[in-house]
Amino acid sequence: MAPPGGGGEVRDGDRDGDRVPAAGMRRFTWEEIGQRNGKGPAPQERWLVIHRKVYDISHFCRRHPGGTRLLVSHAGQDATEMLVKDFRELRATVERMGLLEPNQLFFLLLLAHILLLDTAAWLILFYFGTSLLPFVFSLLLLTISQVQASWLQHDLGHLSVFSKTKWNHLLHKFVMCHLIGASAKWWTLLHSQHHAKPNCFHKDPDIDMHPFLFTLGKKLSVELGIKKKKYMPYNHQHKYFFITLPPLLFPTYFHYHTFYIAYTKKLWVDLAWMLTFYIRFFYTYGSLLGTKSLLAYYFIFRMLESSWFVWVSQMNHIPMDIDYDKNLDWMSTQLQATCNVEQSLFNDWFTGHLNFQIEHHLFPTMPRHNYWKVAPLVKSLCAKHGIEYQCKPLLTAFADIVHSLKSSGELWHDAYLHK
Repeated sequence: MAPPGGGGEVRDGDRDGDRVPAAGMRRFTWEEIGQRNGKGPAPQERWLVIHRKVYDISHFCRRHPGGTRLLVSHAGQDATEMLVKDFRELRATVERMGLLEPNQLFFLLLLAHILLLDTAAWLILFYFGTSLLPFVFSLLLLTISQVQASWLQHDLGHLSVFSKTKWNHLLHKFVMCHLIGASAKWWTLLHSQHHAKPNCFHKDPDIDMHPFLFTLGKKLSVELGIKKKKYMPYNHQHKYFFITLPPLLFPTYFHYHTFYIAYTKKLWVDLAWMLTFYIRFFYTYGSLLGTKSLLAYYFIFRMLESSWFVWVSQMNHIPMDIDYDKNLDWMSTQLQATCNVEQSLFNDWFTGHLNFQIEHHLFPTMPRHNYWKVAPLVKSLCAKHGIEYQCKPLLTAFADIVHSLKSSGELWHDAYLHK
C-alpha cells in the first residue's frame, strides 16, 4: 500500500476543502481524495485515508487479506473509524462471551505451585546440605518460583484474578512485596504507563534504556546518529546485551528503583511488606548458608530470574516499531508495538501467557487463561483491516531481539559516520 505521488496527508479540519501544509509531503483536500474512489474513468485510482495519511490502494487492494471488496468499499474515504468501530464491537463480544470473568481455581493452583517451589528450594538445602549439587538445584527451584510469582503478580496488577478490585490489590501486595520483595504500587505506576503508550519514546518507561544503554527503533537510532550522540558503542549493542540487561536488570536497577520510588512516594505499606521478604529470606537461608554463600545465592538467583524475565518481556516489544507517539487509536497503538509467540503448554507456562501479548495489550484485564479463546477473533479483525498479526516460535522471538538491536545499532553507526 503506497502513498500517492510520493506521500501525502490530510488533517482534522481539512474537511472544509482547505489545504493544510504537511512538511515534506503533498497536501490533499477531501474533494481530491473522494474523487479517487475507483468509479471514475480509467485508470481508476483508489485512495484511502488511515490516521490522516493518504494511501494509494489501487494495486494493494487485490492482495488485501480481507478481500478486495472490503478495501475497495472504503476507497476515497477515511477508514480509521471503521477499525475503531469494529474493535468496539469485538470488545462487546468478549464481554458477552464472559471472557473477562476469571477462573479462581486456575490462579489458586498457580499460587500453590509457586509456594511449593519456594518451600522446596529451602528444604533441599535443609535436608541435603549446602554442597554444590543441592545448592544449584535449590537455586533453580527458587528462580522458577520467583519468575512464576512475577507472572502471577502481573495478573493481580491487571485486576484479572478476582472480580473485586480490593482482593486483587491485597494479594498483589502479598505476591509482589512479600514473595518477590518489590513494591506493588511501583510496578503499577510503571506498567500502566507502558500499556497506555507501548514503545512510544518518552511515554513508555520500558524503553527508557534508549539512548543511555541501547539505541532502539529505526527512526530514533538514525536521529541519535545524526546528532552525533554516543553514550555506548551501539554498533556492538547486540553483543553486550547478553551481559548487561538480562542478568543485571533485577539485581541492580530494579533493586534500587523499587526502594527509591517506595521511599520518595511514601509507600510505607509497601515498604513494610517488602521488608518481610528480606527478613524471611535472610533468616531462613542464613541459618543454612554462611555470609558469603548466602550473598552469592541471593545474587545468582536474582540474575537468573532477571535473565528469564528480560528475554520473555522483551521478545514481544523490542523487535516491533519503536518511535515517538503517533496519536493512533487504541488498537493500532497496541498492535504496532506487540507480537505473539506460538502457543504450547510449555510456552504458556514459561511466559506466563505473555506469548499472547497482542491479546493481553488489547484486553489488559482479561484473565490469561482466556487469551487463546479471543485470539481467533483478534486475528480475524486484523485480517479484515489488513493489519499484520505477528506470531512466531519462541526461539525465533528471542533471536529477533538480538537481530533488532543489531539493526538499530547499524543504523545509528551509519548515521553517526555519514550524515
